[in-house]
Amino acid sequence: MTGNTTIALIMAAGRGSRFGAAAPKQYVELAGRPVLRHSLETFLKHPRIDAVRVVIHADDRAMYNTAASGLSPLEPVTGGATRQESVRRGLESLRDKAPSIVLIHDAARPLVDSALIDRMLAALAASPGAIPVLPVADTVKRASNGIVQETLDRQTLWRAQTPQAFRYGDIMAAHNAAAGRKLTDDAAVAEAAGLAVALVPGQEENFKVTTEADLIRARQLLVPSTDIRVGNGFDVHRFGPGNKVMLCGIEVPHTQGLIGHSDADVGLHALTDAILGAIGAGDIGQHFSPSDPRWKDADSAQFLSHAGSLVKARGGRILSGDITLICERPKVGPHRERMVARVAAILGLEPSRISVKATTTEGLGFTGRAEGIAAQATASIAL
Repeated sequence: MTGNTTIALIMAAGRGSRFGAAAPKQYVELAGRPVLRHSLETFLKHPRIDAVRVVIHADDRAMYNTAASGLSPLEPVTGGATRQESVRRGLESLRDKAPSIVLIHDAARPLVDSALIDRMLAALAASPGAIPVLPVADTVKRASNGIVQETLDRQTLWRAQTPQAFRYGDIMAAHNAAAGRKLTDDAAVAEAAGLAVALVPGQEENFKVTTEADLIRARQLLVPSTDIRVGNGFDVHRFGPGNKVMLCGIEVPHTQGLIGHSDADVGLHALTDAILGAIGAGDIGQHFSPSDPRWKDADSAQFLSHAGSLVKARGGRILSGDITLICERPKVGPHRERMVARVAAILGLEPSRISVKATTTEGLGFTGRAEGIAAQATASIAL
């Protein structure tokens, strides 16, 4: 891949400290997919983009692998201590491919579209560099120590976005020349090298996700009309011989086991039924018949994963899952956090979207007599 080619470089090495999430914002879930995946898919699908490479942080490889699963970008490269250094490393990694054009995009702008990419590429016919911009609508003041010093002419001011497009050789040389300086974006690097950078109309939807409010705004744009569904499930298994039980995907030591065709995980069975019910897809028995030998002693995680995949196939996402285990023993509390983490992992959700609770029946009924365990679950989804 050399010569007259175009490569998109997506910058995803930042930490996003202002966002305040446990993971960097480029890996936070947005409408069922990581933020990074949205722009990654857009560039990979564009007919004039020959390849895409992502620049990542050294600590994020596992999250990147999840975000890029099933896609075919170039092997990612590790960024540096600053965005400018990360871009330079990304550009240097493309030397063997010798592209004619490179587009540099921030992973935190998930709503870039193909029309904007077309405009950026068209602008390079007359200029060595181009950036998407939006006009400044508000009056802009320059101030010092809290006192207004000057009102600026907003007609000469623009808000810069990405992707910023350049002829590869020009921007590579500009970044090498700017090494060690602190410049705010790639257009500034190009300007410092004396390159003419053309202004191209940007798009309001192509905003940068910086705060939780930005993420909510992006979600509303991606899923403007949402059909919220709620389903419930219930399951029971009796005790039998054994020394452990499976509950919410976790092996819990006990003086007895649970009897069932599969692993008899009442928690996962109840949540599977709740999800299937929410999308009107029947019950677990219709998908995994208890008379089918294939499911003998099967891991119930595959039942729950299947229900989750049916939601995704309909363009939906699971908003939350709530499981209540009903038993006198074993005690659920010591295992609750691992149960939550396991259920969340099976469904590809943040643990905060899963709840596992336990209660007793105060010695009443078959659960009160310690004859078995029951579970009920509620799932909410958005289609």
